[in-house]
Parts: sequence; C-alpha cells; structure tokens
Amino acid sequence: MHTSEDQNISYLLSLQAVRDRSRLVLKAAGEGALDNFDYHYERMPEVADFVLGVISTKARIWPYRFAEIPPHGRWQHFDVGGVDRITPLLKKWESEGCDATERTRRLIDLFFVSVLLDAGAGDVWNFKEPTTGKTHGRSEGIAVASPLHVHGWRFQCWSNRTPRGRLRSLLSDLFREPYDRSFFSGQTPQQRGVLATLFAQYIRSNGPTRQPCLSSKEPQVLDYEVFWSALQNVLIPSWPKDRTHVRGKPIGDAWPLQVLADRNQGDKEIGAIQPFHKLTQWLGIPLPYHSFGCSASGSSTGSWYRNGGLFVDLGVLQLKPAVLEQGRKASGQDLPSYSATGDVIVEWRAMTVALLDELYKLISAHFAEKGVQFSMAQMLEAGTWKGGRELAAKHRPETRSSPILMDGDGTLF
Repeated sequence: MHTSEDQNISYLLSLQAVRDRSRLVLKAAGEGALDNFDYHYERMPEVADFVLGVISTKARIWPYRFAEIPPHGRWQHFDVGGVDRITPLLKKWESEGCDATERTRRLIDLFFVSVLLDAGAGDVWNFKEPTTGKTHGRSEGIAVASPLHVHGWRFQCWSNRTPRGRLRSLLSDLFREPYDRSFFSGQTPQQRGVLATLFAQYIRSNGPTRQPCLSSKEPQVLDYEVFWSALQNVLIPSWPKDRTHVRGKPIGDAWPLQVLADRNQGDKEIGAIQPFHKLTQWLGIPLPYHSFGCSASGSSTGSWYRNGGLFVDLGVLQLKPAVLEQGRKASGQDLPSYSATGDVIVEWRAMTVALLDELYKLISAHFAEKGVQFSMAQMLEAGTWKGGRELAAKHRPETRSSPILMDGDGTLF
C-alpha cells in the first residue's frame, strides 16, 4: 500500500511535475514575483519570429517539408555533417538476425552510453572521425565517437553468453585507456564516479532478455510513462548522496526554489521543489520508435541551457541588477556565474520549461495555419536548440557558451 508521502515523492519524480511546477513559476513571473529575473513577455513574439526563421533555414535540408523535420534528440547528433551513421548499424544488426525488439534494445544501449559519455564534455573537447577526417566537438563529437569505442565494449554485452563477471570487466575497461583519454580527460573524479555508478546500475537493471516498455493494451505503442519510470529506476539511485532528498529519499535532478517556497500552502518540503530530470528526458526522447513499427506516447520538456540561453539572449529574461552584479563578482568576468543547484539557475531552468510551452503555442499556431502539425520535439530540434547555439556563436564567438555560466562539478548533466 502506497502512502500519501510515497505518492508525493513519486509525483516529484514524474514528468508531469516538471511542467506543473514550472507553470507556478511562470505565474509568479507574470505577477513580477520572481526573485532573480525580470520577465518581459512582450518580447515573446520576437522570439517566435526568430525561431521560425531558424526553422525555415534548417528546413532547407527537408525542402519545405516541415512535417518531416525529425524530433530533437540524441539520434540527430549521430547524423552530424549529413552522414547517416545509425542506418548502417541497423542494417548490420538485421543481417545478423536481430529482430526489431533486439535492434531497439541495442539502440537504447548505444544511446544510453553515448549520453552519459557526453556529461561535461565542455567547450574544448573534440573528436576526429577516421572515416571522414572531419572533427566534431560537443555533443555531436561524442555521438560520432561513441559507436567506435562502445562497439568494443558494450556491444559485447548483448551476447546471452556474456557472463556477469565479464560485464564488470568490460565496465572497468571503459574507465581505463584509451577510453579515459578519449572521453574523460576534462572530468572531475566525482563526475567519473557518478558515471561509473550509472553504468553499473544500468548493467544490473538491463540484461539481454529485457523488454522495451510497450503498452500492454496496445502492443505497437511505446508507453512513455512506463519507459520514463524504467529510466528513473535506473538513474535515481545513482545520484550523489549530497543531492536533494525528501524524507530521506533521493529525487534526482530536482531542487528547492524560493519562489515556490514563498507561494506554497501545502507541505513545506515537497511544495518547494522544482524537478527537471534532464538526464532522464535526454535519454527518453532520442529514439523514433516508429522506425520499429511502434509509436511513442507522451512528451517531454527542454530545460537544457541552449534553450534557456535563447530567452536570455533575446531579452525575455533579464537578471535583476543586484543578481547580475553578484554573478559577475563570482565569475570575475562580464558573464555571470552561479551555483548549478542554486536559486538563480533553478529559477532560470524552471522559466525555460514554462517559456518553451508558451513559445510552442505561437509556433504550432503558425504551422497550423499552413495545415502542418508541428510537434514540440520538432521545435526543439530545428528551432530553439539550434537557435540558442546560433545566438551563442554570435554573442560569444570565442567560447559559444551560455549567457549565464553554471558553477558545478559536471554531475548535473
């Protein structure tokens, strides 16, 4: 029997809570009650125009076939430079006798490992692809590199004949040379420890006979809520012990926020928490399951910093003068810096989630007039994420960093 306390904690771990709480923060913003930012909603049409321009430019890749723009996710990073790196893998696995379920398992394995390797790659790391001779940095570089390295490691774990002891050995190998030199050169010991724990937890939870999270009522529909719960069960126990706990239980990427605490009339501890679960979302949105005869139900948000930077660079969110000055003192430069888990960054991330929903209303209405159904995931892929990068390159060409810096150890993903 689940107690109300268990239900409250389960709620904080849910995707629904991410949006619900962000809407409360947006309501406070509309009343001028944010603690760290001034909110200029009147600039949202300008943001919509900018994002539509980015989408139209990127849509040349899919000549004016906007409905064919892929959803945002890790999959697109593997296709950087217009090179399809996933289809050859799928064909290879199919030629080896893998059915659609097994191919889905293997893609989940590849994407899971690739996303974790991406943690804290930073602005300098890059990878030169042997087959093309091209160099890719950031998330795309990790995506291109990961199949080459993971092929000799995790792919071996797909065999039913691989003993558990061998899995542990393969896991250990990943954190030694040459993988250490390739992927982990800029990471802190704590971050590498978290990654090792995540990998170990993933292996324990995912044997070769596991099943994708298909709906029991509709076998051809991936139940996103079930998939989400499966990911959370793997990830939550792996978070550092000093992260947020409620009633002694870890709640992952979820943090106290003062504006919620001030407006909370219920449980003081639970009511003040703003969840994000960014890593779970990033792992949960990359696979287009329709490629395997399945469709996916459910949706996600986009609290990553590229989307947040878009709203800061275009003036929808402006740091309050005293907060800006505090951040500049902390960074010692013009760009302000704040704790990755502190009130400024948490408020910024919450507003990003809510503003993306508001922006999507404007973007989807524009496409509806053209008779096109345009999803949130498509907007994130072809519009806000790419737009955030373009603005970063324009305003901060040397680093292409976010307009607000986060001071953390790299374990926040």
